[in-house]
Amino acid sequence: MDRLASFGNDPFDKPPCRGCSSYLVEPYIKCAECGPSPFLLCLQCFTRGYEYKKHQSDHKYEIMTSDFPVLEPGWTAQEEMALLEAVMDCGFGNWQDVAYQMRTKTKEECEGHYMKNFINNPLFSSTLLSLRQMEDHLSRTADTAIPFKLWPFVFVIMSSTAPAATDDPPRPSFDSQVSRDMAGYMPARADFMEEFDNYAEWDLKDIDFVDDDSDILHALKVAVVDIYHSRLEERQRRKKIIRDHGLINLRKFQILERRYPKEVQDLYDVMRRFARVVGPIEHDKFIESHALEFELRREIRRLQEYRREGIQSFCGAKVYERVKRIREDERRKRNMLCDVLQYIHDARACQQWLHKQAAIDAGITPVVTTITTSGRRSAPPLNLTGLPGTEKLNEREKELCQVVRLVPGAYLEYKQALLNECRRQGGLRLAQARSLIKIDVNKTRKIYDFLIKEGYINKA
Repeated sequence: MDRLASFGNDPFDKPPCRGCSSYLVEPYIKCAECGPSPFLLCLQCFTRGYEYKKHQSDHKYEIMTSDFPVLEPGWTAQEEMALLEAVMDCGFGNWQDVAYQMRTKTKEECEGHYMKNFINNPLFSSTLLSLRQMEDHLSRTADTAIPFKLWPFVFVIMSSTAPAATDDPPRPSFDSQVSRDMAGYMPARADFMEEFDNYAEWDLKDIDFVDDDSDILHALKVAVVDIYHSRLEERQRRKKIIRDHGLINLRKFQILERRYPKEVQDLYDVMRRFARVVGPIEHDKFIESHALEFELRREIRRLQEYRREGIQSFCGAKVYERVKRIREDERRKRNMLCDVLQYIHDARACQQWLHKQAAIDAGITPVVTTITTSGRRSAPPLNLTGLPGTEKLNEREKELCQVVRLVPGAYLEYKQALLNECRRQGGLRLAQARSLIKIDVNKTRKIYDFLIKEGYINKA
């Protein structure tokens, strides 16, 4: 069993228990064999031996808890995160409020621990010094921040070449998709349509300072104003994080994120919550370092594969890669037979597949063409395997649903509607069938002709 940490203090940040759907409280259990999505259980469901689908009660598991020291004994990982959150909320130096928010440490303990481990720590001091030296070096080179014209903030983009002039920021129309993607941000005003804690001003709208206020009433009004100021500071803090990290232009942010492999993107999603405690450059350096580590690990695995295959030179590695690609192409061509099995009843689709296979065998790139007499591309037959209602159809009805590409449940509903109308009127015309079934008119005609041919309905 591994003893791992979950640094979130809020239980709402964690997924619910898979057994009872309650919010998880540390310590809780994580299955080490089920994946890729984590299978989490509370202690009560774990002791009952809860099993679900592939998860079995005898699987290996990990105990997820943050109740262990990180920097010094007496301070757990959860308390370290709570201290950083409290300092961020209450401000540096306001140790009395920090201790009140911590609830488990005194004012002196909070101040001493923070000064010792986060301010006067030699390791952090050397790291900050190296970062300052790196920033000084970057400021003397072409790696500078690229300002967005007319934007009230700066997107920090690390580039190896001199930056070019950028375009104006997008100015989408109100209530458009782009405006919603930008959370209602208005570039010309440097503001949002709806702010964080949008109704904070409502608490002040009826406050009026007059000379005949009592001391208690005056102090109460001042306290309300102080609370409002703290809410404004939180609003500005959130804006600053969004601006510093360039999160307003969501599409550009997503494009930059897609540069990384899938594994690094997953790490990016997990580490995004920590971007608020570091600067944008430091956060990007952290992600870039992990992307580099991923590339190095992939290269190491490739070299280990060469070693297992007995390859001792890069020339032999090139030959191995070429032969490997040829082998994969041959395997893919053998597997292409499965593609045509579902089209076995469609002569045109079979002919297209044979042309494609002949082109591949000749070593040329196959050209996908549609061989039809009407000039339109015919859709492949519908696969009815596993669809509800298939067992209620006979073979001719199944063939009709495959050709018309109609699910069995819908066909049975349309058939019953036409039968009822035919019984009511003593017959049914095609125009009446089209008024009853609001689908493609060609499909309606095929269903109508089929039911006439099979004797289910009569013409009017």
